[in-house]
Amino acid sequence: MPLALLALAIGAFGIGTTEFVIMGLLPEVAGDYGVSIPTAGFLVTGYALGVVLGAPLMTILGTRIPRKRMLMLLMGLFVVGNVISALAPAFGVMLAGRVVASLAHGAFFGIGSVVAAGLVAPQKKAGAIAMMFTGLTVANVVGVPLGTLVGQTLGWRFTFLIVAGLGVLGLLGIAKLVPELPRPEGVRIRHELAAFRNVQVLLAMAMTVLGFGGVFAAITYITPMMTNVAGFADTSVTWLLVLFGLGMVAGNLIGGKFADRALMPMLYVSLGALAVVLAVFTVTAHHRFGAAVTIALIGALGFATVPPLQKRVLDQAAGAPTLASAVNIGAFNLGNALAAWLGGLVLAAGLGWTAPNWVGAALAASALVLAVVSGALERRTNARAAGSRVVATATPETAVAAHH
Repeated sequence: MPLALLALAIGAFGIGTTEFVIMGLLPEVAGDYGVSIPTAGFLVTGYALGVVLGAPLMTILGTRIPRKRMLMLLMGLFVVGNVISALAPAFGVMLAGRVVASLAHGAFFGIGSVVAAGLVAPQKKAGAIAMMFTGLTVANVVGVPLGTLVGQTLGWRFTFLIVAGLGVLGLLGIAKLVPELPRPEGVRIRHELAAFRNVQVLLAMAMTVLGFGGVFAAITYITPMMTNVAGFADTSVTWLLVLFGLGMVAGNLIGGKFADRALMPMLYVSLGALAVVLAVFTVTAHHRFGAAVTIALIGALGFATVPPLQKRVLDQAAGAPTLASAVNIGAFNLGNALAAWLGGLVLAAGLGWTAPNWVGAALAASALVLAVVSGALERRTNARAAGSRVVATATPETAVAAHH
């Protein structure tokens, strides 16, 4: 794998850390600004919505800019947003900083996926995408726990300054290691938008929303579930999330490896297994060891879908993949928001702390159904194309013989 992927992974590490570390620092931020925990929660929601809106916006703005330069500009925007968050004198300014940082998220991963795939041979594209996303998964194992610890001991502002430093490191790495990649000639916004008329692109994005949404239906409410059902202490939840992160790292690498060999079968297996494991979690959540193992499996199976889904979008939007790739990153965050909302509904209905797991299982199963539909449509299209080629290449004599 090219060394340039390391620079992309460093940027992804910083982005993953800033996205998730806020969840562990909400009490400190809320106390500092004198707001309630639910109000501080807008720092999570605002970031997610910023990713959803920023992914297409920043990508469209960058259609006339070479991809390397755009990646550097996005990392610069990320640094500025985190510095604003670290120095914010009021809660509203802190929220604005979070939104500024989030605007870089979707476009960075979207454009970065295109760049990563273009750095390697066609049969290694999913593996290259997975390598970049390794930075995001490792952030959940290393960056988030360490960032939370630093924030709780030295102050949450110091955490965001460190994240800004990671952004600077990523920017310098991209400048040094990523080769100059000129903007493809002839690509216009209308060409990028045309990808969304492809039903396979839309199906892949719907799978992203539902599949990864299934993961976050359970993980969003992991703290009350594990403390009230499994009997873990509050301090143990951090290590459970580390297990989840380790599962994400393994699943991401496995998904990238096998997606290059058999993309659709990889999706069938990972989404089907994810639905089953989420359903089983309603039982294993009552036992500490079983819960810990299941959490790691959810992370692994959930992130095993990321490289194949991202590559699926790139393949189906071939010729103008940048906007579709970025929007698909936004789809992950849309799935997170949708799943958290649905999980909250079943909890508010009094169905119990494990009820969000059933929501997650239903979402993952729905994604599997869409994957089967997508595969069937692709086989039908390929069969028609093969039939057309046979007719087109037949000689008049063979065509008459075939007719009789």
